[in-house]
Amino acid sequence: MVIEWLQFKVNPDVRERFVQQDAEIWTPFLAQYHGFLGKQVWINPETLDEIVLVMHWATMEDWKAVPSDRLEETETTFRAAMGDTYKLVESKGYQVRRYFQPPVGDELTMIRR
Repeated sequence: MVIEWLQFKVNPDVRERFVQQDAEIWTPFLAQYHGFLGKQVWINPETLDEIVLVMHWATMEDWKAVPSDRLEETETTFRAAMGDTYKLVESKGYQVRRYFQPPVGDELTMIRR
């Protein structure tokens, strides 16, 4: 699994609208592509102008296969909805190297003892 991590600086007055528009515009757009596993929106309660979006992709290839012209079109739509109220501050990618799998069956019983 691969994580796409985006940090935004957002006008605090429109933070909730940013989250709503992101859910209405970006999430359905990404969901149509193979390998998109889901998304989280992180809000820092102490830093009102910060939003972090965390997208989960099956592989790096899936993430990078999203056509750049479609990304630009979707950003134009989002920018039209939000105006000049946000700025992408940082973009990163992470590879998840290990998955946590809770024990099942007898293993769980042994742990509880």
